[in-house]
Amino acid sequence: MFPMKGMNPKQMQRMMRQLGIKMDELEGVKEVVIRFENKEIIIANPQVTVITAMGEKSYQIVGKEEVRGILNLSEEDIKLVMEQAGVDYETAKKALEETGGDLAEAIIRLQS
Repeated sequence: MFPMKGMNPKQMQRMMRQLGIKMDELEGVKEVVIRFENKEIIIANPQVTVITAMGEKSYQIVGKEEVRGILNLSEEDIKLVMEQAGVDYETAKKALEETGGDLAEAIIRLQS
C-alpha cells in the first residue's frame, strides 16, 4: 500500500521538501514543443511543473497535445520549382508545402 494515500497536499509538499524534492509551477508558458525528425508534438497553454530532486530537474507537462508532421523540403527542390514555374522562393516553397513535397504537382499548380 502506498503510504501517502489520503495525505493532504500541504503534508505531501512538506514531506517532499524533507526528502530534498522541490516543486515549482512555471507561469506564463504559452506552448511546449517536442520536436522529432518527422513530427512535432505541440502542447498549447500547458501547466508545467518543475521538479528538482538530487540536483536534477524534471518537467511535468499537462495539457492537450497536437501532433504535426514536418515536411523537410530541400533547397534543391525549392530552386527547381522556382526555375520550372518562374516564381519566387516563397511561392515555390508554399506550393511544395501544399502538395506535400510533390515537385511535379507543385510545378503544375503554379503554371496553371
